[in-house]
Parts: sequence; structure tokens; C-alpha cells
Amino acid sequence: MMGTSNNHFQTDNPQLQEISQRVRAIARECDGDAKALLDLLRLLECLHREICEEQFQPALPQTRQSLYACLREIELKGGWPYIPRMRMRTLLAHIEALSEEDKDN
Repeated sequence: MMGTSNNHFQTDNPQLQEISQRVRAIARECDGDAKALLDLLRLLECLHREICEEQFQPALPQTRQSLYACLREIELKGGWPYIPRMRMRTLLAHIEALSEEDKDN
């Protein structure tokens, strides 16, 4: 999960491009500030959940054939949107690595 990712979502929608650029700019402004970055990630997760539950799910097709066609389209265009959480093991491994560095210094 850590590190630089080249998985940038591409869209022709100028509003979404603007949002993407602004979120990336905010993340760069928070660089090195774990609390600020965590707040940003929590906001994105909250927005994801809110949009999914309040707008996306009610907009899904109501017939089996239409739903199947929609799901096929989702898979063809990159799959279901997902915001993964950092695993506790990853966080603990990071803490252990920092502890080892402290011992070496």
C-alpha cells in the first residue's frame, strides 16, 4: 500500500479531472503530516460510502438483464471502485522497522 502508485483514474469529465487535481494537491500539501493525510483518507472513504449508498445503489438497474449489462460494463471498465484500508499488520511492520532503526542509531 505504501509507495508511489501510477494507477491514476482517467476521465474525460472536466469536473472529475479538477477534483482529482485538487485532491492530489491537498495530499502533496499534507506530505509528511500523517494526521492530515489520515483525515484526507477518511474523508475520501466517507464520500465513497456516501455516494455508493445514497446515489449509486439507487441508480442501479431494476431488471436482472439490465443489472447484468451494468455489471459487465463495470468489469470491462476497470472493476468495482474500492478504497482499501491499510492493514494493521502493515502499520505494525512499519513501527517495528522504525524501532529497529532507533536501536541501530
